[in-house]
Amino acid sequence: MLLPCSLLSLALLPISLVQAASNLTPDYEVKILMDPSVVLGTDKKLNPTVLSTFAMPTSVTKLNVLFLDTDNKTIYGSGWSPRIRKMEGDNIFELTYKKRYDITNGDIDAALTQANKNGFDSADTIFEAQVEWGYQKQTLSISRERTANNTGYAEMQLPILSTGQRLMIKNAPDKFNNWNYKNWGTDQLSISRIYGSILAKRSIGTWSGINKFYIEVWPIKDAAGTGTEYIVEASFKVKDRSTASSKHDELISFLKGKGWLKAQDSLKTSLIMQRY
Repeated sequence: MLLPCSLLSLALLPISLVQAASNLTPDYEVKILMDPSVVLGTDKKLNPTVLSTFAMPTSVTKLNVLFLDTDNKTIYGSGWSPRIRKMEGDNIFELTYKKRYDITNGDIDAALTQANKNGFDSADTIFEAQVEWGYQKQTLSISRERTANNTGYAEMQLPILSTGQRLMIKNAPDKFNNWNYKNWGTDQLSISRIYGSILAKRSIGTWSGINKFYIEVWPIKDAAGTGTEYIVEASFKVKDRSTASSKHDELISFLKGKGWLKAQDSLKTSLIMQRY
């Protein structure tokens, strides 16, 4: 039995000795680019060979996406991306607040530890972690998802700027809102503008034991601002790191063998922030 003095000694232990919360456990999304000049037809849709290879129907699901940021991209420069998305068939707007951490030399745990230092840990039930695994680049994304009703809007219509600002401010999580100082997020969103929007199309099929294999076609304004660059991205999600690693390499080899691989990383958000 502990004596009173022993209990007092335990109570006076430094806070630093208290067990800290562990890192978040991420899932994994592999994202590999496909060569649009090979896999798209003249109508800018996936060609029949690609569709049949992945057991995809000719029908697609549309998704309309925009980002909010200041003219100086203050939010993006702080590692955040506030996004509004509308999926075809849904009666809601998806509101996402995503914080990005670069992963250096494949050290995923170091990125998770850095996120932990910023308060994104296993005790946090609001944010979810995901490793986005591209051709070479890896990024840790910590996201908070909210929804808003889209009653009164056309099927693929997104809100105008003032409505988007109001929705994103109203639903902003504290970690985003108070990132650099109290109400920082609100301050930035209140002077934000729209980057986008982009109306993309998603096909869903299967591949190598992956039951939900996606290929998305994103028409993004080209660098000159006078035309359209089509980004074609194949992706899938898995729960564990070893499967992500092996399937990542397998998909690259598979696409390379078909002549469909575009050997560079997918940077859709970066391109949108640069070109809109």
